[in-house]
Amino acid sequence: MNNVLKQKSWSVYVAGGLAGILLCLSVLITGKYVGASTTFVRSAGLIEKIFAPERVAKMDYFVKTKVKIDWQWMFVAGIFFGSLLASKLSRDYRLTALPPMWERRFGPDRLKRWIAAFVGGMVAMFGARMTGGCPSGHGLAGSSQLAASGYVSLICFFIAGMIMARFLYGGGESR
Repeated sequence: MNNVLKQKSWSVYVAGGLAGILLCLSVLITGKYVGASTTFVRSAGLIEKIFAPERVAKMDYFVKTKVKIDWQWMFVAGIFFGSLLASKLSRDYRLTALPPMWERRFGPDRLKRWIAAFVGGMVAMFGARMTGGCPSGHGLAGSSQLAASGYVSLICFFIAGMIMARFLYGGGESR
């Protein structure tokens, strides 16, 4: 197992198996399926609560979905720190402000990167809130329950991702 952790990339079978085990443990321990988008909305609510607590208290969404740090928030933090740990173990960690692939395709313009990241984040969060969950929630949790909607959503996410990658980066190299 130690050898697997130090590889530059993990086998899709190992990573998929570990994700499946994590999903099962999440359901057994918390009674909930994994997901991430609600965490970002709750985080925004926590920040807004500092400046306008009465506004947050009256928002229908936050009445139904309480503003709090819970297991899901810790899950998202674990994704960040787990990724950092994996990159350190594989000796693939490097701090870069601009991925080389982006710079080759779009140039070094910082404003363009910020706008693209902001618009992409807004579109992704809008979609996640409109559908009531994120790709991990719909795809992983749905398919683990053998729900047709889970498989349809995963297929649509992958198709949309391939189309967007082709649109943004063309048919060029991947690194």
